Amino acid sequence: MSAPGLGRRRLLGGLAFVGAAAGAGAARASDVGPIAQPADRTPAGFIARAFEMRRLAEAAGDQPYGAAVVKDGRVVGQAPSRVVTAGDPTAHAETEAIRDAARRLGTRDLGGCILYSSSRPCAMCEAAAYWAGIGGMIHGADRSDAGPPRLGRC
Repeated sequence: MSAPGLGRRRLLGGLAFVGAAAGAGAARASDVGPIAQPADRTPAGFIARAFEMRRLAEAAGDQPYGAAVVKDGRVVGQAPSRVVTAGDPTAHAETEAIRDAARRLGTRDLGGCILYSSSRPCAMCEAAAYWAGIGGMIHGADRSDAGPPRLGRC
């Protein structure tokens, strides 16, 4: 399944994972240039972006989850779920969006960012948000405020 050196976790301030399957398949958002910003740069527009990522995940045959990371009124990272398509159990939409934001910003510190996701982040994704320094989490069509990420919340 993997070549030597691939499939190992490495730190990128929020759980960067490099796997053979992650390199194959659909292009990552960071591979296709700058992020087109939503016309509506409000929480409603940002949650709509998370749901757009969810639609992309479903269209690709993956789990129905999507996420976007926002800083200073701009989407700086976004991703659909890639668990199925990448064959990576850690490739949840929120974690992938955090990875995308960290790559694009060139830092593991995502302080000042808000994570928008189509549903409530799981414990793994919340831990990734915590370690990346994400300041808050908004989820679902009703834009529920989950507050800042914490470790150990179930």
